[in-house]
Amino acid sequence: MKIVREDTAALVIDFQEKLVPAVAESKELMQRVQILLRGLKALDVPMIVTQQYTKGLGMSVPEIWEASGKADYLDKITFSGFGAAEPLIREKRYIIVCGMEAHCCVLQTVIDLAEAGYVPVVVTDCIGSRRKSDFDMAVKRAEQEGAVLTTYEAVLFELLKEAGTPAWKEILKLIK
Repeated sequence: MKIVREDTAALVIDFQEKLVPAVAESKELMQRVQILLRGLKALDVPMIVTQQYTKGLGMSVPEIWEASGKADYLDKITFSGFGAAEPLIREKRYIIVCGMEAHCCVLQTVIDLAEAGYVPVVVTDCIGSRRKSDFDMAVKRAEQEGAVLTTYEAVLFELLKEAGTPAWKEILKLIK
């Protein structure tokens, strides 16, 4: 099954001020996430940014706003971002998921997406947890729940489909 750009949206889950520094290898993770979001923006894939309990965990980090081009977010108190985002993704089939923490908000969102009939696409190099064991289990469980696992570069090229377009040139600049 190929992920089709016109039938795709993305959920950018909880890259917040108090979470990002606590996640393992956060600097490298944020570099990959920025490439993914800039690529999705170049491909005109709609993105929804969520924040878990903003009052306690803070705003999304500036890198998320800059890379996604977004200026607003969905505030949530449930761990899953599905309920808040569902009205905005209703017309899509494939939902690209990146975020933190992998074993909590990301995983619960993926489970809810799959149960509702969407195809969750987990960008494994753009999710993170504080502990490697939690990350590893989250990826395994997401796959068991029916998620498609991929990397940021693979999904961008899959959405792109062909070379020689303006979007291709933009993606090429991002990944080099």
